Amino acid sequence: MVNSTEEMMCRDLPTHVRTQAGIVLVAGATGYIGGRLVPELIERGYKVRVMVRAESPEHAERWPNAEVVVADALVAQEVTRALEGVDVAYYLIHSMLVGPRKFEDADTAAAHNFRTAAEAQGVKRIIYLGGLGDMQANLSTHLASRSKVAEEFSQGQVPTTVLRAAIIIGSGSASYEMINHLVRKIPLFLVPSWAKTKCQPIGLRDVIKNLVGVLELPETAGRTFDIGGTDILTYEEMLKPHAEVLGKKRRFIPSPVSHIGFYSYITSLLTPIPAAITWCLMESVTHDVVCEENDVLELIPFRRLSCKEAFVLALSREDQDGVSTRWSDSYPPDYELAIKLSEINGAPTYTSSYSLVTSKSAQSLFRSITHIGGQKGWFHSTFLWRIRGGIDRLLRGVGTTRGRRSASGLRVNDVVDFWRVEEIQYSRQLLLRAEMKVPGYAWLEFRVDPISGDKNRLSVNAYYKTKGLWGRTYWYIFLPFHHFIFDDLIKQIEKRSVE
Repeated sequence: MVNSTEEMMCRDLPTHVRTQAGIVLVAGATGYIGGRLVPELIERGYKVRVMVRAESPEHAERWPNAEVVVADALVAQEVTRALEGVDVAYYLIHSMLVGPRKFEDADTAAAHNFRTAAEAQGVKRIIYLGGLGDMQANLSTHLASRSKVAEEFSQGQVPTTVLRAAIIIGSGSASYEMINHLVRKIPLFLVPSWAKTKCQPIGLRDVIKNLVGVLELPETAGRTFDIGGTDILTYEEMLKPHAEVLGKKRRFIPSPVSHIGFYSYITSLLTPIPAAITWCLMESVTHDVVCEENDVLELIPFRRLSCKEAFVLALSREDQDGVSTRWSDSYPPDYELAIKLSEINGAPTYTSSYSLVTSKSAQSLFRSITHIGGQKGWFHSTFLWRIRGGIDRLLRGVGTTRGRRSASGLRVNDVVDFWRVEEIQYSRQLLLRAEMKVPGYAWLEFRVDPISGDKNRLSVNAYYKTKGLWGRTYWYIFLPFHHFIFDDLIKQIEKRSVE
């Protein structure tokens, strides 16, 4: 069984489980869509294998009933090994996060490796989630890349089912968080000309139902289906139902400026979504993305969500602190392969440590530690963290506005503002790895260590590995702030620890 806190989306799906199905592989399982799909497949009784790029204890904890295989889609031998004995393979890998100039080549190479490996291993079917767009139009780099991946699979011997979707609205999706933050923050929208193009957004749960549904219908093999919600809206019109849901009055006036780069950069500053992603998403808005056919509605008949319903459900999951996957799960690119503190050669170049002794229990102290960051801030001197994050965003870094997936809990690989969880030992240690732009590698460690009787030592340790003059200068520039920030931070953690 899957984690009981997961919200199952396919329990009312009209298709039937393929009881004789072999291994179902999900490539891209740690991403936003893959992370929601895997629990659904496990819940329905399928033998699931997830393909990840790097080992992590989080995978076994998150999917105890799934087999985990480590493989990089850009390494042909690893993909071939991952596909051994597989019946059906989902391909949910997309390299958009590396930026518009790089992801097209990476996507095509990864898809080619996957197709040839699937053929070699006798995989019976591939299911691919691509993007909507008129194939006769001059597509954006983002949409053109997805089209090329679909074309790559169609040239192979393994029957491929392609689902084409536009904007996906769901808790934790990049598109949803862009819209949500813009509507919350901007009372007056300057609407560029391209905001009049049409889009057919689709709710996250509808995407998952279609992905599972085509697996359970063998007749969908070798076919392409357009999937969308019940509404066809302009991008301007898409903002209005969300404003209604939030109870916000927003005005829209035409803008003389329509440069995509300008709007994507401003959007990246006003929302948690970094510039690399906003550019790729907004570059696509100059094209209509509407379903050209609706065959899937007859094959998998369930009630589709309207755009407004999808927004309400996304907001509800956020309010319940029930967001199980988020776009930040796979950003920045190569985060899974980043060097770990335990992997650096020698000791860190610099270390800064602060501690206090307390009679508070390890459990209550650690509970307080795991609530730092996000909307609650850093307990003390939050404005300094925000300033550092703002500088990082101006430099096209991740900044602090990424926040957190969950306000109440953390797991390995979760983001906390401009940090990522590298290691957790509950009631003992939380190790965060820096993902802001720094001339070196940085970590922040929180520890709770027993010392005697009912006493515990609460400590925070900053580690920095660097080379060169600029890296060393950077450390000494920020060193005076350490005492002010960290000494008061641990005092606030201790103060807020409730038994």
